[in-house]
Order: sequence, then structure tokens, then C-alpha cells
Amino acid sequence: MDMKTLLVTGASAGFGAATARRFAQAGWRVIAFARRAERLQQLTGEFGANMHIAAFDIRDANAMQMALDALPADFRAVDVLVNNAGLALGTAKAPQCDLAQWRQMIDTNVTALATLTHKLLPTLIERRGAIVNVSSISATYPYTGGNVYGGTKAFVTQFSLGLRCDLHGTGVRVTSVEPGMAETEFTLVRTGGDQEASDKLYHGSHPITGDDIAQTIWWIANLPPHLNVNRIEVMPVTQSFAGFQVARD
Repeated sequence: MDMKTLLVTGASAGFGAATARRFAQAGWRVIAFARRAERLQQLTGEFGANMHIAAFDIRDANAMQMALDALPADFRAVDVLVNNAGLALGTAKAPQCDLAQWRQMIDTNVTALATLTHKLLPTLIERRGAIVNVSSISATYPYTGGNVYGGTKAFVTQFSLGLRCDLHGTGVRVTSVEPGMAETEFTLVRTGGDQEASDKLYHGSHPITGDDIAQTIWWIANLPPHLNVNRIEVMPVTQSFAGFQVARD
């Protein structure tokens, strides 16, 4: 049986790093893309020849193409693409937000994801592979300060459904994974490195972990090829739906 190949973005931490490790531990070839080279080097130190890394900013389309062109022959037949790279920036309400942060979220969470997917579609169709897009519950449930981040994740969810429609008959499976509260570097990035804010948010909540989502992606990727999970929404038991806001005179 041929060894399968995974490509995962945002692989230097959180869901991406955990997913890279989960698949590599199971004997897959893994291509790990992320910005932080030193974090990626840890993966090659753990898994050696079955781990191929490339450090670049996912928003840089030229760097992305160079990374794909540089893939060794054994890593070119990608069976599963996990579009995980993404970020939330800022906690302010829309009128107080930094437009540059909005654009960075759109460029990362939307444009880069669509660009990489487009580049890999011929291979994924040839391999009858799978695409797993990491969205968020914020695609469905708005919250104060979520504004553009939630909008980008709504794109990811809808884009996944659109891909399913357009790839009908090819055998390619497409899934949107939509996690709720998860303790990764998410809040540190969003708050500009405020560890106290991160600790306060997750304290006592038993949040989702990177390994939880990696295991979910592993299950999706290894389902029988005639089954497709369109969307999967995952929350910690301690998190549920908030009520509506009401402004009063």
C-alpha cells in the first residue's frame, strides 16, 4: 500500500502542529508549512525523512509557489490538504478596530487558503483526496469583537460547501471543521501576547486542545472513501450558546 501524504498549513503550533504529529506518528508523509522555521525544525527532529518543512508567510503567493515547486518527488502526491493557517487579531468592536489587522486576517484566512487550495486541486483530484478546512464556530455564532474574524471563517465554511459542489463526481472529499473554545496560541496572538488574558479566558473551562482537533481531522481523513463529513462543529462541554443582546433606553 502506498504511503499517503498530508499537507498542513500553520504547522508551527496549535491545531497544525498537533495534526502534523498525529499523521506522522501513523506513518504518513507530512508536509508542514508555517512561518516559524525553528518550530518546524522540531518536527523534522522528531520524524526525520517523513517530514518535509517549508517556512514562509502563507500570504506570500510567490513563496507558496516556490515551496510547492521545491517539494521532493516523494512528497508531491498530496492526498489530504489541511488548510489550518489562520489568525484573529484584536478584540475591539468594529468602530475601534485597526484596518490593517482586518486586512491581515482576510489575506491569511481567506486569500491564502483559497490560493493554496486552487494550486493543489489538480493533484487532489488525481489522488481522489480530501480537503479539510479549519473554520470556527464564529462562522455561525457572532460575538462582540469577532467582526472580520468571524466573517473570514464564514467564508471558509461556505467555500468548503462550494468546493463540495464543484468537485462533485471527482471523489474528492471536503470538510469544514469548526472548533469552539480551544486553548492554543490563539488568544495570545489575538491580544498581542497577553498571557494573563489567555489564562483568564481558559481557566477552569476544560477547553478543546490541539490534540483533540488533530484526532478529529485524523478520523475524517481515514473514513471510507464513499463517506463525506460536510461540516463538523466541536465545542468543549463547558461552552454553549449565548443569549441575544438587548440595548435599552
